Amino acid sequence: MIDLIEVSIQFTGVPLFESTNIKINKGDRIALVGANGTGKSTILKLIAGLEETSSGQIQRQKNISTGYLPQEYLNTSTKSVFEEVKESLEKVREIEFKETELHEIINNSTSEIETTRAINELGILENKKIEIDFYSTNSQIEKVLEGLGFTAEDFTQPVSTYSGGWQMRIELAKILLGNHDIILLDEPTNHLDIDSLQWLINFLINYKGALLLVSHDRFFVNKLTSRTLEIFNRKLTLYNGNYEAYLRFKEERDKQLITNFQSQERKRKQTEDFVERFRYKATKAKQVQSRIKQLNKLEELELPEFEGKINLRFPEPPRSGSIPVDIKSLTKQYDENIVFNNFDFRLERGDKIAFVGPNGAGKTTLAKIIAKKINYNKGEMIIGHNTITSYYAQEVTTDLDLESDVIDCVMQSSVESTPQQIRTILGSFLFTNDDVFKKVKVLSGGEKSRVALAKILLTKANLIVLDEPTNHLDHNSKLVLQDALVNFSGSLIIVSHDVDFLKPIVNKVLEIRKLKSTLFVGGIDYYFTKRNSIIEKEEIKSSDKLSNTNTNRKDQKRNDAENRKKRYEATKILKKEVTKLEGEIETLESQIETLEVELGDEKIYSNPRLSVEKNKEYENLKNKLENIFSIWTKKSEELENIEQEFN
Repeated sequence: MIDLIEVSIQFTGVPLFESTNIKINKGDRIALVGANGTGKSTILKLIAGLEETSSGQIQRQKNISTGYLPQEYLNTSTKSVFEEVKESLEKVREIEFKETELHEIINNSTSEIETTRAINELGILENKKIEIDFYSTNSQIEKVLEGLGFTAEDFTQPVSTYSGGWQMRIELAKILLGNHDIILLDEPTNHLDIDSLQWLINFLINYKGALLLVSHDRFFVNKLTSRTLEIFNRKLTLYNGNYEAYLRFKEERDKQLITNFQSQERKRKQTEDFVERFRYKATKAKQVQSRIKQLNKLEELELPEFEGKINLRFPEPPRSGSIPVDIKSLTKQYDENIVFNNFDFRLERGDKIAFVGPNGAGKTTLAKIIAKKINYNKGEMIIGHNTITSYYAQEVTTDLDLESDVIDCVMQSSVESTPQQIRTILGSFLFTNDDVFKKVKVLSGGEKSRVALAKILLTKANLIVLDEPTNHLDHNSKLVLQDALVNFSGSLIIVSHDVDFLKPIVNKVLEIRKLKSTLFVGGIDYYFTKRNSIIEKEEIKSSDKLSNTNTNRKDQKRNDAENRKKRYEATKILKKEVTKLEGEIETLESQIETLEVELGDEKIYSNPRLSVEKNKEYENLKNKLENIFSIWTKKSEELENIEQEFN
């Protein structure tokens, strides 16, 4: 389907990959992996036709359709969400345009041949509609938008009024509905909640085309891919098996690479020692030159990225009371928008709970209420004995000392930790070397978020509340935080859509949805099992109704097409006669108007002979008009009656 043949890419003279040969087949499910900066996004852009190769070529199957989702996209369109998605569907748009064009011909053409041809083309178009499931287009758009978290009220809102994350969902909807042969996705889960993530997984499992994706979400990747394309050492290599299988292979491969590297370095050292020892001995000159040639021929082996495990632990917190948080009959609203009404929640000591549900349901609001960052309107929240709370949210940087450098800012959280311990923690959150001496105020939003997370690791709180902690972390940083939270002895609340991150941590899940909450006593897998069971029951009911509706619609459209053809056959002769009579009436009316002007002319009415002739002609025309008008009336009524039979 798509062939990369001897493809090379360079940026400012630096090669990303060289002489690459890869074939993507119909139906392939491929995860694209590699270290940061190795060119994963570039590969997607190449295949999408948005980047040019430095050398080599990309061969694509003729008429192949490609859908590409970048990491970031800004849309300033003033169209509604629904219009934006529907107008992106090329096949639907082409059919609607052609159908309008054919109806114009049928309604306005006076040529029987042209009209018959248009009727026949409508029949062909009808088959195309059935082929692409045209009549369920609107319901499909609604289903996808709702799956990605939009409500029916959102459909009519302008695209430009949505944030970048929601605009990415709109772009994703356009791609999913585009009926593409291959879909290219660059970090598609970044802006999804746990509901829309699960929905997307189910949608893509049933998608028939090829899939090539880049994602740090291991759960997402393992669910969807069966092959892994690795960028390493400026080469692309395709492996069979999902991401977990690839990691097992990579571990063995990396061990062998390190062994080969160490062996080569020993050989290099021995050869260099020989050259240095005998460089100036004439009797060894030939051997020295031979060894120098050997050194020059040694291949530069590239080692894999070092991913040594860093074990970080929270300081042992003081013991809290048995119920750190107890909420009773709580109400929270923003103006007229009620988020919680008569809400109850209890956190027991040692609980590690994930808050899940659609965006806007109130997960973050509840986390902020528990952390005492915002107030509630009514009800009661009791914070238990000796409960010490630490709160993290990606947008909250008010607790950071902006004027200090990174290492000092983090050290403020713990006078007991040494600078080396602090640097180890910061290194695990991607602050290395001189990065730790940067002023906090010059950091990006994502970097400030990582500083705030590093401070959390030094807290002595016994209740930690985290809101989307993994959004700015790479794979290794997530593992460090995950391991620390697994071993944390206090209580924990996490708002997150990262299933793989949550799996080993949480023992309960609180689902918040439509002013209701449900507590699942079990991990994230248990939650999905129960949740999917509920969804399946709802979908069976919904699909039965939709199936009946779609069948009725298709039958109705087929009947309409047949009626149009029958109506045309039954009325084509009458329509011609009526059209001809209307032309004659128009001509006679014009002639009568001309005679009326002439009869008022003195030259006519003062000449008796000419006046008699003109009056006689005038009466004849009026009689003729009356007769033709009578025939036209009869024919028009007959035509109207026939058309009503087909309505």
